[in-house]
Amino acid sequence: MGYGVFIHRSDSIYDDSPAERYQFPPQYFGRVQACVGDWIVYYEPRKVADTKGYFAVAKVQQVIPDPSAKGMFLALIEPGSYLDFANPVPFSDADGVIERGLLNDDGRISGRAQAAVRPLSPTDFSRIVTLGLDQAESTLPRVDLVAPAGGFFEDQAPFVFEESRERAQFLTSRIVRDRVFRKIVLRAYDERCAITGLKLINGGGRAEVAAAHIRPVEADGPDVVSNGIALSGTAHWMFDRGLISLSDDLEILISRQANDPDGIKGIVNRSGRAIGPQRLSDRPHPHFLHWHREHCFKQ
Repeated sequence: MGYGVFIHRSDSIYDDSPAERYQFPPQYFGRVQACVGDWIVYYEPRKVADTKGYFAVAKVQQVIPDPSAKGMFLALIEPGSYLDFANPVPFSDADGVIERGLLNDDGRISGRAQAAVRPLSPTDFSRIVTLGLDQAESTLPRVDLVAPAGGFFEDQAPFVFEESRERAQFLTSRIVRDRVFRKIVLRAYDERCAITGLKLINGGGRAEVAAAHIRPVEADGPDVVSNGIALSGTAHWMFDRGLISLSDDLEILISRQANDPDGIKGIVNRSGRAIGPQRLSDRPHPHFLHWHREHCFKQ
């Protein structure tokens, strides 16, 4: 087992779905196989406009031949392991290249940087994940929080990983994942409710909206921004109970079983469609919307 970097771009010719699978040709089989049972970091190349850099982490469950593409393979991602970074990490910063393993003996970037799949040292992995999940400036939750006795508070210092076991426990913590998911979803939606269009911030600077999973975690819904939507309290309640849903083009659907459909229409924004993120890849994915319509929406 070992850490790795998988290069992915939203306009890729490969049949990738980062939270579920990564398609690759046979020349990378050995490198991908070495990552089975361990964590990898997704990276979007610098030549991509508005690149996200190192943008997510996931755990490789197994490698199988691609049943739909002869000669290709799929790295299957362990359900529930994928996590978008709260802070996308650039290829380099003021201190130089983030992934130090790409440097040759002369301190220059080597040809390894062009590899679509490459091994990642534990030190580089920890550095990237620490930067990606540092929540020192995380979006504050809607409710006021009181620091517990002893002077400890949730926003203290950047996360530090010393051992693989501690790192794995951190990446699988539901508390941590919920905080990160909230930040990436509210940032994508500019802290605005996708249904009502309202952007309400209380006196303490906290957003009124919550980050809702379209396909719930309990139903193997991943912590990816395209499986999230920013919703105010009432809209969130209706969405979870299937009184409203969304079509693939984000039209707001109202259940025939709703006892006050006119009242629901009254709080929907004038466009009749959910207000989605500016970045197309951040918008609700049809795969998750279909699941919500099939399993939650009371048609």
